[in-house]
Amino acid sequence: MAVLPESDAFGAMCRDYHEHGEAFEVVERDDGFLNLPGGPEVYFTTPDEWGDLDHTAVEWAEGHVLDVGCGPGRHALALQERGHDVTGIDRSPGALSVARDRGVTDARRCDVADAASLDEQFDSAVMLGNNFGLVQRAERAPEILGALADATTSDAALVASSMDPTMTDEQVHLDYHERNRENGRLPGRVRIRTRYRRYVGEWHDYLHVAPDTMRELVDDTPWTVVDVEQQGPHYVAKLRSA
Repeated sequence: MAVLPESDAFGAMCRDYHEHGEAFEVVERDDGFLNLPGGPEVYFTTPDEWGDLDHTAVEWAEGHVLDVGCGPGRHALALQERGHDVTGIDRSPGALSVARDRGVTDARRCDVADAASLDEQFDSAVMLGNNFGLVQRAERAPEILGALADATTSDAALVASSMDPTMTDEQVHLDYHERNRENGRLPGRVRIRTRYRRYVGEWHDYLHVAPDTMRELVDDTPWTVVDVEQQGPHYVAKLRSA
């Protein structure tokens, strides 16, 4: 068994859950807020355990699919079962090894910003599990979304899920949003890292946006939002390349 780098907290958590059926996840925000987002089991759910938004997302996927931030493969496996050729990418070597063990046929270590280096043209890309957040921040969104346009066909679909961060009444989050605004950032930009046992992940930016904000962010990219399905703060959007 390969030794994981101590920065691969997410991968170590996925591997323990896959092998032993138990693990935990701690997400630390840069203001000191700690969150237990529901446990690793969510990353291993099967379609019969999903809500409507996940089902809509996989129905919107087309042809050869690029699964961005595939983790241990919950969406990639479901897409394969629906007959799609799927390439999953992630930065976590531990999560990718679990995805392969679980049957994802093509799982590669790759940053979304380097998607064009895969040297393939995909018919669609999916960013599920709130993974539109991998655009990181408003300033990087054109670069990331441009890389996905370069990796996909001229009429490709991009299926992305996110959440409206302002739909909360928790003061600890409202205060964080306000600090972001004071510093010229979108309210839903978070700087976080994952911790698991002795593993400590790297700090990284992640972005939650409301549907209207997503539409504004993609204005300067090849993508256009053509459909949105929303339940509470959570939603999935279908984008089409121009």
